[in-house]
Amino acid sequence: MSDYCVYTKQTLIEALRNIRNAGWHKSARSGSNAGAVGNTLEDLLGIQENNLPLPNAAEWELKAQRKVTSSLLTLFHCEPSPRALKIVPYLLENFGWKHDEAGIRYPLSEKSFRQTLRFEEYSPRGFCVSLDENNKKIIINFDYSKIQPEFSSWKNSLKLKSIPGSHSPYWGYNDIFHKAGTKLGNCFYVLADSKKIGNVEYFKYDTIKMLSNFSINKFISAIKARKIYVDFDARTGHNHGTKYRIKSSDIPLLYENMIDI
Repeated sequence: MSDYCVYTKQTLIEALRNIRNAGWHKSARSGSNAGAVGNTLEDLLGIQENNLPLPNAAEWELKAQRKVTSSLLTLFHCEPSPRALKIVPYLLENFGWKHDEAGIRYPLSEKSFRQTLRFEEYSPRGFCVSLDENNKKIIINFDYSKIQPEFSSWKNSLKLKSIPGSHSPYWGYNDIFHKAGTKLGNCFYVLADSKKIGNVEYFKYDTIKMLSNFSINKFISAIKARKIYVDFDARTGHNHGTKYRIKSSDIPLLYENMIDI
């Protein structure tokens, strides 16, 4: 564990180099949960979870990820506008479908609105992400004609064949910049190899990058390149939140500056 109580950027870089040079480290958490790689690194640094003790702690994040992973990394949660109309419950009520566990774990009336969307790539249920660059908005579109045959029963049950203009879900570029800027402004980004010996996982933190100046323009470019995913995860009884997600290897695409440590 590090001897430092408070890190400067330089002493944090030195500590991360020492961790890298030490080779393999036993996971600080049992099992193979997605957060174990970050939890273990925080323990090695002697810091509390999500509390990077730099003089400007609010301006920096520490992110760690396995090099080989199929899971998407959540960048931030952000519900779409216009929020006064409670858009996600509206989508759930008018475009939701019967939950897989309706009548089993949940009431028979339980609906689901759960899907992961990308730019101009329609989901089997007819939804996609689009951009209104003139008005600087990220928009969720629905096209009734794009619904795939396997969902014909749900298609026929829909009372609406389009989302009324006043209810079109969107995020303003400025809202995204503010939300992402406070969460992702600058970060130390660490990638780790992983291996298992028996039932115990080990990490080797050998890629360290210092990323600075989150860029809304690069974020929009990443949307166009289909690197950004918008993830809805709502059911009648609970909205798990709308998330912006990305593959961990693509995070550097969102920043103006990247320095390999």
